[in-house]
Amino acid sequence: MTTLPILYSFRRCPYAMRARLALLSAGLDVELREVLLRDKALEFLAASPSGTVPCLDLLDATVIDESLDIMLWALRQADPEGWLAPDEGTLDEMLSLIETLDGDFKRHLDRYKYDTRYPDASSEGERSAAAAILSDLEKRLTDRRWLFGNSASLADYAFLPFLRQFANVDRDWFDAEDWPRLKAWLRAFEDSDRFASIMPKYQTWKAGDPPLIFSAATPAKITKA
Repeated sequence: MTTLPILYSFRRCPYAMRARLALLSAGLDVELREVLLRDKALEFLAASPSGTVPCLDLLDATVIDESLDIMLWALRQADPEGWLAPDEGTLDEMLSLIETLDGDFKRHLDRYKYDTRYPDASSEGERSAAAAILSDLEKRLTDRRWLFGNSASLADYAFLPFLRQFANVDRDWFDAEDWPRLKAWLRAFEDSDRFASIMPKYQTWKAGDPPLIFSAATPAKITKA
């Protein structure tokens, strides 16, 4: 039995993706338990106050149930790439931008992608509202490679999984938009070893399975303990 923190995750969830990105950057190993969202394991529901992924159980009666909090916890353990210390701006400014993107942009993204769930939503209207936010990010990237300078930071990897989700709703439409910097930013992320390292297909966890270790030492694969 592993004594590592346990990360309940779902491979394609953008929130879970950004948690894994931060754990990878920090060089922290965790036991990964892939959750089947339509049939959640009782152990996961017992650990997670919200019943949502990601959920990090530190095994000391501490459970971190929000993806951004998991990112911050991991990077405060170790931050070798300096994600919490951007080239430009401050951590508070990054957190303010993330709050906006997690709020306004994510609301429009959900109502664009799942418009049939929202009787008052117009898919095109929600897409246009999200696109206005992306246009601001395109301008932000005019004279810098990343959102807060020429080095990646917390803000970049907190948002890129959601940009990918938005783009994939209608990739032809997205690719036709006049966002050369935004599209290059996303393409570099999708083509990176970093992205490949967090996206292997994980077997759904069930009680009694041998632990699977999400390991920074061997990031391109998941290893059995």
